[in-house]
Amino acid sequence: MGKTAFLFPGQASQYPGMGKELAENHPAARAVFDEADRALGLSISQMCFAGTEDELKLTANTQPAILTCSVAVHRILEERGIRPDYVAGHSLGEYSGLVAAGALPFSDAVQIARKRGTYMQEAVPPGQGAMAAILGLSPAVVADACKRAAQGEVCSAANLNSPEQTVISGSAGAVKRAVEIASQLGAKRTVMLPVSAPFHSALMMPAQERLEKELRATAFSDLQVPLVSNVDADTVSTGDEARDALVRQVSMPVRWEESVRLLIDEGVTTFVEVGPGRVLTGLLRQIERSVAALNVEDEKSLGATLDKIAQARSDAA
Repeated sequence: MGKTAFLFPGQASQYPGMGKELAENHPAARAVFDEADRALGLSISQMCFAGTEDELKLTANTQPAILTCSVAVHRILEERGIRPDYVAGHSLGEYSGLVAAGALPFSDAVQIARKRGTYMQEAVPPGQGAMAAILGLSPAVVADACKRAAQGEVCSAANLNSPEQTVISGSAGAVKRAVEIASQLGAKRTVMLPVSAPFHSALMMPAQERLEKELRATAFSDLQVPLVSNVDADTVSTGDEARDALVRQVSMPVRWEESVRLLIDEGVTTFVEVGPGRVLTGLLRQIERSVAALNVEDEKSLGATLDKIAQARSDAA
């Protein structure tokens, strides 16, 4: 049996009711939600289980909510003896990955995630920034469209997600111009994203500076499992490297396709998306169809994934 990597989702994977079924059925998961509520001094568990889509869409809520769900799922897998050889997380998901790798205590991570969401929200006044997904153009062509659209404003690649999908970010006017140029260049589809700020762009520097102070004041341990960082698409094994990557990540692009390819080069044949949604499973299919793409977000997907891993282990025995 090849190696296994756990992938942790980021913003846009949230949905009302996420984590509820698992928390009801698994004390280990329930304990994570309780710990988050205590650490934050508010009921993030109720927001996940019974909150509205609008509540969950607020970045300061979204980030700790997804992190809490992902860590709850990870605890269930850990209880079942399922441990990864590598971890990686998409943007915010990198925090979940570091909790899973033992580099960051969960209560610290969830408090930082809430502040990260708040700082990102506050970095750019509402309406001044935007993000858009460009489908069906190569990253190089998208980069060219951004350059042509900038006209003195910020416009750049934010998420290099797959050969087919690049998300761009920056000043609202420049992003709209880039979308028009990308359409003229033959993009299959362009989608303006319903986000509250231009993440992973130079406009996030005020948030990065504020977050850096929080991260420098937080103790990081060396990782028990290597993590592939977004910002360098390379493995990280020390707490200092992990902290540095989280700081730079705020204003730099997420190099997701390269991160996944590195994991495949390292011998990973099974990927498990740990947490709400199936965004990363979908991207994995666009990057490399020959690997196994599993996910765990509720009882049904947990059962299916445990069965597939047990089958693979018995085949390899």
